[in-house]
Amino acid sequence: MKFQVGDSASYTQTISEAHVALFIGAVGDTNPLHVDSEYAQKSRFGARIAQGILVAGLISTAIGTRLPGPGAIYLGQSLRFLKPTYLGDTITATVTVRAIRPDKPILSLETVCTNQKGERVIEGEATVLYEEVL
Repeated sequence: MKFQVGDSASYTQTISEAHVALFIGAVGDTNPLHVDSEYAQKSRFGARIAQGILVAGLISTAIGTRLPGPGAIYLGQSLRFLKPTYLGDTITATVTVRAIRPDKPILSLETVCTNQKGERVIEGEATVLYEEVL
């Protein structure tokens, strides 16, 4: 598998009530900002928002299914949460190759999640080990 600096891939998903509920079932994050409309309406956000880590999970999907793809393993990830993601927002997670280790199958990736308005909601960097296919 040959990668070049600048290679990029994306994964897009609309965040639904079901995604939030399944995430709660998986990890137990029942913060009222995610589950209680009345509480969330009174918050700084004005409505329920998705868990930031749920949204960041779309980066993992882009890495594991698109670039570098199947067999990829996270070695590290930094995240900066810039804006909330509301239920119904369509998020695109984009990963872009920033550096390639010459001695090992390891990529450094820029990771960005944008909403349907083109606003960055999350940005960060990932280090990923990938499968070398001959």
